[in-house]
This record gives sequence, C-alpha cells and structure tokens, in this order.
Amino acid sequence: MNTTHSDVLILGGGLAGLSLALQLRQRFADLSIRVVERKAHPVPVAAHKVGESTVEIGANYFESVLGLKPLLMQNQLKKFGFRFFFSEGREQIDDVTELGASTFLPTGSWQIDRGIFENDLAEECARRGIEFLDAAVVREIEIDGKTMHRCVVERHGEKASYSSRWLVDAAGRAGLLKRKLDLAEDHPHNANAVWFRISERIDINDWVQDESWLERCNPRSRWLSTNHLCGEGYWVWLIPLASGSHSVGIVCDAAIHPLETMNTWEKALSWFERFQPRLYAVLKDKKEQLQDFLFFRHFSYGCKQVFSGDRYALTGEAGVFLDPFYSPGSDFIAISNTYITELIAKDRAGEPVAPYARIYEQFYFSFFESTMALYQDQYRIFGDAEVMPTKVIWDYAYYWGILAQIFFQRRLTDLVSLSRLREPLEQVKALNFAVQDLLREWSAASKKPNPKRMLDQASLPWFKELNRSLQDQLDDASYRQRLLDNVAMLKTLAAEIAARAVADVPSLAQHPIHAQLQEAVAAQHPYLFERAA
Repeated sequence: MNTTHSDVLILGGGLAGLSLALQLRQRFADLSIRVVERKAHPVPVAAHKVGESTVEIGANYFESVLGLKPLLMQNQLKKFGFRFFFSEGREQIDDVTELGASTFLPTGSWQIDRGIFENDLAEECARRGIEFLDAAVVREIEIDGKTMHRCVVERHGEKASYSSRWLVDAAGRAGLLKRKLDLAEDHPHNANAVWFRISERIDINDWVQDESWLERCNPRSRWLSTNHLCGEGYWVWLIPLASGSHSVGIVCDAAIHPLETMNTWEKALSWFERFQPRLYAVLKDKKEQLQDFLFFRHFSYGCKQVFSGDRYALTGEAGVFLDPFYSPGSDFIAISNTYITELIAKDRAGEPVAPYARIYEQFYFSFFESTMALYQDQYRIFGDAEVMPTKVIWDYAYYWGILAQIFFQRRLTDLVSLSRLREPLEQVKALNFAVQDLLREWSAASKKPNPKRMLDQASLPWFKELNRSLQDQLDDASYRQRLLDNVAMLKTLAAEIAARAVADVPSLAQHPIHAQLQEAVAAQHPYLFERAA
C-alpha cells in the first residue's frame, strides 16, 4: 500500500476540522492539508448536527478570522441575542419575566444550520486547495512524533495510507486520538440533553395577542433569538434554522429531571405538557413535522491533553465539551484552532513545539475551568426570575469583559501580555467562582418573584457599550488598560450583586465573597436592573 504525505492530516470534516483547515490555509499558502470525513457530502440540512447557535467569539472567528461573513449573510440567520422566559407551568408567556434585548446589540452572532454551513465549508476548502475526502473511515492510527504520523483510511471499499507531520483529531465525540491514547477524562457536571428538529418555524410572537408586549422588541423578531424557556433544573431551547426548520431541545440537571422522563418523542411531549404547557400546545400535533430525535446522557467531559509536542492535537468535541447553555462550542473551536495554528507556525519556523504546547494547553484548560463555573451546580437557579437575570448579566460581563476581549484583540497566543496580566486575570477568575457560589446560595433562599415585565439588556448603557467595545482595535497599552478596567468593572458589579443578595437574604453578609471585594464599593444600581417589587 503506497503512502501519500501531507503536512497536516485532520481527522474529521465537521465544524472544527473544516474551520481549522481554512484557518491554516489563511496562515500558510503553501501548506498541504488533507481532511478525512466519515460522512458522505453533501450532508443533509436541518437535522444534521446539534449546536446551531453561536456567540461573539465563534461568530468573529467565522466572520473575520476565516473570512466567511459573505457566506453567513447569504445562507444563515442573524441571531437576535439570547432571550429568557421564566415560563414554567405557564400558559401565557406574556405574564412572566422576559430577559433579553429589545434591539440588536452592536456586536452580533448567528443562528447556524449546521448542514448548510458544513457543506459550505467543505466547498470553501476545495476552492482554497485543501484536499477533502468524504465517506472515509479511519481504520488505523500510528503516532510517531519523531518522524511521521500514519493513518489507514478506507473509502469506497478501498484502503489507503496517509502520512503527515501533524495529526489533528477533529472527529467529535468519536474521539479517535482520545481513545487510542487514553486521554478521556470525566467531568462532575452531570447534565443531559434531548433535542429534535421540526420542519416549520416556531414564532413566539404568535403565542401572544397583546400589542404592547409585541412592541417591546423592535424589530418584532423574537423568533430569531435563541429563546430559553426556563425552570428549576432545566432550560428549553428554541433555535431557528435557515432551512426553515426549528431546533428544540431540553437541557437538564440529571438529578432534578432524569433523562428517562423525556428520551422519546412521546415522553418529551408529556414533559412539556407538565413544565412548558404553551410549547406543548404548539408541538402536540406536530409529529408529522418531526425530522429527528436524539439525546445525550452526561454530555460534559474533559480531556487529559489536547496539544502535544509530538505534533498532534485534539480540537472541538474530540477534546472537551462544556454545556450548550450560552453556546460555547464554536468559541472553544476558535480558541483551540488558533492555538493549533500557532503551534504549526512555531514548528515551521524551526522552534521547539513542546514548551508552547504545554503553555497553550494551560491557558486553554484555564478558560475551560472558568467557563465551566457558569454551569456546574447552577441549574437550580435557572427558574429564578430574580437571581437568574443577575447571573446572566454577570456571565455576559465576564465573557465580554475578559475572554472575548482576549480573542477579539488576537492576544490568545501573546504570552508576554498574558503573563503581565496573570495576576488580575487570576483574581477575576477566582471572583467568578465566588460570584457563582453566591448566586447559588442566594437563589436557594430567594422568594423567586416572577412579575410580568421585560428586563431589557439594551436599556443598560454600560452593557451595550461592553458589547460594542469588542469591535475596538487596540494597541498593546490600550489593550492592557482595557483588561484592567474590565477587571475593576467586574469587581464593582460583583459588589453590587453581593449587596443586592444581602438585602434579600441578610445571612449572606457572611459569605466569603466579601473578603474579595474590600476595595470595591457597590454604587446605587449602576449596573443591574431594578429589583422586582
């Protein structure tokens, strides 16, 4: 069997693998890249893969790093942000608290039909001179960090041997390298997900006749949001797809809502009837529109290693997976692909790879740990219409103020600036853990009011400006000052959250967070919404 060589062999031609191939082509015009994908192309639209919603880092990666904004504008839907309804057990969602922006925020993102997008990515790879082998199954893998890695691939009944200097596992949960090298690592975040697609649009505006409620949003495009129907221990997503279908999912804490109560279409309908009756009324007669039905048990996991000095790496779901809440999947693809691209650049420049692989992996896992704090043990808060909006504001501010700034300013691999900012970044990471713990304790004792109101994120000037600020192009000094200013802002925001929590639950005055906030003074509501009466 003859062996064909390439500089980079990517195992998996889904979102992570195809976007890495395009990023490598952007960086290196002369690099030979081969992508091996198990599924035959073109893949089906709508009911292809879950993970349709993007947020700012992932959107910026696809738009600007990969140069795909024209494709997104032509073939995908612009997302109207996140939207939350505290609607458990309620027939009328206009009678509950709604959290979301009334207008599009300056820095946006996309709702992505994965089938359409991955077909577009594969075609774009071909246009840019990247070899793409679909309907190809990896049969053997040999790791050799001293010479060349080798894989045997079967395609159309014939086997072929491929060698490469770099080998990247982008094969999703199949985890080809993870299994071979025993890199799998469980994670204690125990949550499950059920999802399906139906072949028609779900427009929440159709559920309400009240003109004043409809006019809260301009444009009247709530259907373009990632809509969350929230209750204790779970959230339900409603995501529109450009193909005209709608994605529906239930994500839940396994201890509160067992998977066995919702893991078939009939069980899911019964679950909706009890917990989200308005959605049940929409779906109960839609079985003929059902395009698929799938579920994951204990979907979150880690990985012992994602980057190696022996010139292999794991990206996307082949490595780690957090939680679909806040849609971080494409963000972590963007981050890991950027690190892999930089490692290949170091190798091509003759620099040693191993030291950089260790450092980049440390940062990658640090981002994973700090983001995981937003989810782990937090699902009981989700039905709390007082505490959960506060959590969402904090989580957004932490994301836009720190990690998104690092990515948008292209400083992920800037080890000098990251080293100089290490102390304030570690401080705010610890503060995030403390805030998440405070929110959990506050909600446990909260009276959980759920008045009829809209909490309009676009009405908070600082919040809108923080989103807009991602578009700034900063020099080194301005970037450093931006991060320091945002750390100070987050401390003040945390102090206000702590003050509000203590006003509601006086015993929280003893919470350890206050020791971290000695220098921060909570002003009179500079950041948060007015409290419910």
